[in-house]
Amino acid sequence: MTAHRVAYVLGTTAGGTGRHAAMLAAGCLRAGLEVSAFGPEETRRLFSAGAEALLATGPAGAPGGLARVAFDPVDIAQRPRPARDAAAVLRLSRLLARAAPDVVHAHGLRAGAAAALALAHDRARAPALLVTVHNAPPAPVLARAVYGTLERLVARRAAAVLCVSADLAGRMSRLGAPDTALAVVPAPKAAAPSAAAVGQARADIGADGRPVVLAAGRLTRQKGFGTLLDAAARWQYRVPQPLLAIAGEGPLAASLAGRADAAGLAVRFLGQRGDVPALLAAADVIAVPSRWEGQPLIVQEALQAGRPIVACRVGGIPDLTGRDAALLVPPGEPAQLAAAVLSVLDDQDIAGRLGAAALARAAALPSAADAVHAALAVYGRLAAAAPSSS
Repeated sequence: MTAHRVAYVLGTTAGGTGRHAAMLAAGCLRAGLEVSAFGPEETRRLFSAGAEALLATGPAGAPGGLARVAFDPVDIAQRPRPARDAAAVLRLSRLLARAAPDVVHAHGLRAGAAAALALAHDRARAPALLVTVHNAPPAPVLARAVYGTLERLVARRAAAVLCVSADLAGRMSRLGAPDTALAVVPAPKAAAPSAAAVGQARADIGADGRPVVLAAGRLTRQKGFGTLLDAAARWQYRVPQPLLAIAGEGPLAASLAGRADAAGLAVRFLGQRGDVPALLAAADVIAVPSRWEGQPLIVQEALQAGRPIVACRVGGIPDLTGRDAALLVPPGEPAQLAAAVLSVLDDQDIAGRLGAAALARAAALPSAADAVHAALAVYGRLAAAAPSSS
């Protein structure tokens, strides 16, 4: 059986999770599927943008070029609140019954749990539930306990689980998930930046001839930017002094800036940027100090740009970079992070070798088309096995 209708379910998302789901939705539109999506109101724009991009190029299977993602808001938030969550599950149950998808693809454990509960009233005729797990357990004890509860619910109720890294796949398998595999989460292919764009990026960074260490990501604890600031303190006496540039926004923006200022570190906080390819070209080394990552877009983008990478050996990063396309260090170790960055800045042979290996590795990265093809294959398999298909 081929899946003809797919529904995407999302919770609150501030990173790549929503963009990934919207990319898959756009690919399904191009393949001629009926697509619906349910999530917080702020995620609507992601699906609208994906559909509009396809319509501009004439998606296959779209009668008269009128294909759209049918979006309905559902308040699946990041933190649990019983009354609100119960209302969200009830609303989602009604919307899924109306959409009648062959497969429900939820992204994130909260969305996966909400979808599982929404489908629980008639499991004998419910569509197949596929859940992609995008994040590792949080550090705080209470949040970790909630995460564990959601993991167990998803493992019991989902027909299949995709995970963005092998460690997450192992966790879900141990919890009893019946069908677990790695998700394909590609970074969009970006055009090479113009010389003018790179020049503007350099001007914005304000390096004035100093080497530039670039990091990018949401300013949260998971991304490890505190460790990166501690590493920067260890290279501030190098001549010329490297300039650390951090692109991104997030809840730790003020505290990180205050910490850098108090320590007298040479750091530029660039805020949210839409010119990451130009920033990458303007940098001498890309630092990824994360405590955990799945398949981070910044690592894939740095590989595509052929930039030297220093990253933490966590989650799915080693699978992206392989053995040769990055210097990998343990998380939370500023001394080792600083030493690896300085080895790139002080040795052009190392920098050149890493850059060449990055380009070679990038050639093997999956594309958006690969991700859509893989998703469609899973949807077809699950739809064929679903009780309603017999």
